[in-house]
Amino acid sequence: MIKDGDRVLFYGEDETKFLAKVESGQKKGTHLGVIDFDQIIGKDYGDVITIGKNQKSYYLLQPTYIDDVFSMKRKTQIIYPKDSSYILMKLDIKPGIRVIDTGVGSGAMCAGMARLVGDRGKVYAYERREDFYELAKSNLTLWGLADRVELKLKDISLGFDHSNVDAVLLDVPDPENYISQCWEALAGGGRLGIICPTTNQVSAVLERIYEHPFVEVQVWESMMRQYKPYPNRLRPYDRMVAHTTFMVFARKVKGFAEIIEKSEEDIEEKKETKEIKENVER
Repeated sequence: MIKDGDRVLFYGEDETKFLAKVESGQKKGTHLGVIDFDQIIGKDYGDVITIGKNQKSYYLLQPTYIDDVFSMKRKTQIIYPKDSSYILMKLDIKPGIRVIDTGVGSGAMCAGMARLVGDRGKVYAYERREDFYELAKSNLTLWGLADRVELKLKDISLGFDHSNVDAVLLDVPDPENYISQCWEALAGGGRLGIICPTTNQVSAVLERIYEHPFVEVQVWESMMRQYKPYPNRLRPYDRMVAHTTFMVFARKVKGFAEIIEKSEEDIEEKKETKEIKENVER
């Protein structure tokens, strides 16, 4: 049941939508008519209301994470859900783990992590700009996730206050300069994710990564295309959001493996053994 102070996603009959906090005694004007919040209190999510002289309809829905992200107050570019979902999977964000988020910005990615670490886990979020710090704090509080996040106003060039964490997400303008700090903060086998807007930045990051004991180094970008949901004329939308960012992933190990160079004689011996085995099998 919807109560005073609850947040509701109003989904109009014309497929427009907006988020609003229901407050007793208040009203909200929309292009379909005026919504009286007193008439919303006591209804259930999924109900439909009609408003205005023309009896236009709105469906009452619970906001999802994506609804929150696209309607949030922000001062920075956010990580798109098509990328953030893959990052959360690659970093294996799950209940009970400890993860560092750097360059918090408006808090969208931090919120995604906080939702998954649960009450037993923790997100250590670093932001160097006070205005971004305050905005992220406000958004996390609005979403009911602030208790799962330790938000720090600190430049990561001074190092991290936390160590032996399970994962680190590096989303700063010059990530190549902080690979050492990430390696130090991670537990053995810990996952590192890095956001890079450009290919030359990816190259700079890779050079620094290979100076440290990391394995399973990967570079990804994600592309996703939506279709028009009409059974009799199913086709893609005319426009799509294609490239949005590059994602670099790696895992920490305790040291470099010793590489044993094989002599040409050893290689030839292996080839002969393989040929003999193949002949016998024939």
